Amino acid sequence: MSIIVTAVFTPTDGAFNKVVDALSPAIAEVHQEPGCLLYAIHAAPNGQIAMIEKWQSVELLEAHGDGVAVKRLNAALEGLLEAPVEVTRLTAIPAGTESQGAL
Repeated sequence: MSIIVTAVFTPTDGAFNKVVDALSPAIAEVHQEPGCLLYAIHAAPNGQIAMIEKWQSVELLEAHGDGVAVKRLNAALEGLLEAPVEVTRLTAIPAGTESQGAL
């Protein structure tokens, strides 16, 4: 079963664009990792940035977490965040049709 992850980034004052610049290169890089089905960033109305990820399995997600792209991303974000990244792992609750009930 696939797994959805949200990671919410809270930039320091004035650092929104710098956080976007730090996150953007990871999008194409991580999409090449085994098991990555979605890796995208979105702006929230409150100034946070939400990353939405979809992985084929927990094992492949955990391999991603130990990988070079995450290490590079964490280094690029150094000093740009007001708070630690809020990471949440989600699993679908089947509802409606298969395409309606899950990402």
